[in-house]
Amino acid sequence: MPKRIYLLLLTACLGIVSIPTATYSQALLPYTPKQDPQSLTETSKSLLRQAAGLVQFQQYEQAIPRVALATQLAPKNHEAWLFLGTLYVQTQKYQKGIDALQQAKAIKPQDPDVLFMLGSAYFQKGDNPQAIETINAGLKIKPDNNSALFDLGNAYYKSNKYPDAIAQYQKAVKKDPKFWPAINNIGLVSYEKGDVNGAIQNWQRALLIDPKAAEPTLAIAVALFVQGKQAEAFTTAEKAIVLDSRYANIQYLKENLWGEKLLNDTRKLIQTPIIRDFITKAPARGSGEGNWG
Repeated sequence: MPKRIYLLLLTACLGIVSIPTATYSQALLPYTPKQDPQSLTETSKSLLRQAAGLVQFQQYEQAIPRVALATQLAPKNHEAWLFLGTLYVQTQKYQKGIDALQQAKAIKPQDPDVLFMLGSAYFQKGDNPQAIETINAGLKIKPDNNSALFDLGNAYYKSNKYPDAIAQYQKAVKKDPKFWPAINNIGLVSYEKGDVNGAIQNWQRALLIDPKAAEPTLAIAVALFVQGKQAEAFTTAEKAIVLDSRYANIQYLKENLWGEKLLNDTRKLIQTPIIRDFITKAPARGSGEGNWG
């Protein structure tokens, strides 16, 4: 599954405003603000409601100018800055997201949601040290946030700090035993450490929770292939690709934090004639087309 779980924070952010019906289609009209603060505040809230409606339909790009204007009309509203920063991160405008989230932090430095979102933005940008520092700061305030624990584990993992990564994933699983992405990622770490059997065990644990999860299914197929169990590996790989063809795309696997050892072995598997032929003929499922990396 995609590791960009910061949309959970976006959902929390949308709780700031009640979403009226039928606002998502309203056009953003030129606006000349009145000068009294009450009018500016009310207009800002209206723009946030419109943006929230757009987000319900995943129209993030259309929502951004409304929220940006809302921050101009009410620059001390840290929740509006949080909303804006989250939208920028969602649309992969990471530096703009960081800048907006820094504004939110300046207004309310002890808001853990701001710190968690800011840490996620740093992680998406590739600044793992800053992500680790920022998420840890948020966890000191709100230590039981599962999404933040998972993000922190990912940042440690990408920093090759494997014991720290596993520790955070285990905390996330302890909080929610059905949180299979954390179990899956323990498998990713184990594989990079050379513990293939341990990796398989964790991926099997993940599948006990969600039998239709394509990621651990393909990961098991790769591990089986490395162990010389080709027939079982091919069958399992085909099952994963039927579940979600994006997992035949090496770039997609990188985005899902697969390490170099696992990626190299995956290339070997999906470049075999049997799997190449299957990918060519298999209908695309999920959000992307498979390719052979």
